[in-house]
Amino acid sequence: MRHFDLSPLYRSTVGFDRLFSILDQATSNDSAPSYPPYNIERTAENAYRITIAVAGFGEADLSIESKENALTVKGEKQASDTAEKREVLHQGIAARAFERRFQLADYVQVTGASLENGLLHIDLVREIPEAKKPRQIPIGAGSAKVIEARVGTAKAA
Repeated sequence: MRHFDLSPLYRSTVGFDRLFSILDQATSNDSAPSYPPYNIERTAENAYRITIAVAGFGEADLSIESKENALTVKGEKQASDTAEKREVLHQGIAARAFERRFQLADYVQVTGASLENGLLHIDLVREIPEAKKPRQIPIGAGSAKVIEARVGTAKAA
């Protein structure tokens, strides 16, 4: 059992609550859901893709919500009245409802989503505002003023 007690950090820091909550959630294995399986991949320097296996779910059964720094994907099979009743002899494809949450870093935005061959692809990009990007400050040769002082050069009259 690996559990880290982060309570001393809560007492001695201000403004890091969200970071410590994320660390606390990451280290606790009790509530980590394993369904549905997913991949997170980097597709470019500032682009990412989350792929979730959602076999048996259609576009109408899935919802994706991005709020603040959290991405929530929910899946729930809609009961269809027109479908005929079938007797399932073996059910290996799970069709249970799920809710999967992802914590997003600052400035990460969802750019699109697609459903292909039972895989839900969610594309993300990190767009850092111009004000937050590092910038070069040019060094000018004539911008600084030099004050010349002469000591002991006063003439006696």
